[in-house]
Amino acid sequence: MAVEINDKNFDQEVAQGVTLVDFWAPWCGPCRMMAPVIDKLAEEFAGRAKIVKINVDENPAAATRYRVQGIPTLLIFKDGKPVDMVVGFTQQSVLSQKINNQLN
Repeated sequence: MAVEINDKNFDQEVAQGVTLVDFWAPWCGPCRMMAPVIDKLAEEFAGRAKIVKINVDENPAAATRYRVQGIPTLLIFKDGKPVDMVVGFTQQSVLSQKINNQLN
């Protein structure tokens, strides 16, 4: 299951290793479609990469800082720096490959 983070702990959560951040909102249909994919990724990468979610309605600072225009936006961080980004519903296999690329 993906961990819910917020503006206060965002930097700490993405500081080390590979982290996929799902920028989402409860009213967003494609975001709700992404939820089970995000949870499966959290299982798949347990112990190797962090999979987290941040609600953009409740935590606008991180979304603003990373220029999130549309949701869902999936940002991959490596040691605190954004290295890849996907906007919109995305297949689990595509995201798995992107995460694996950063782990290798």
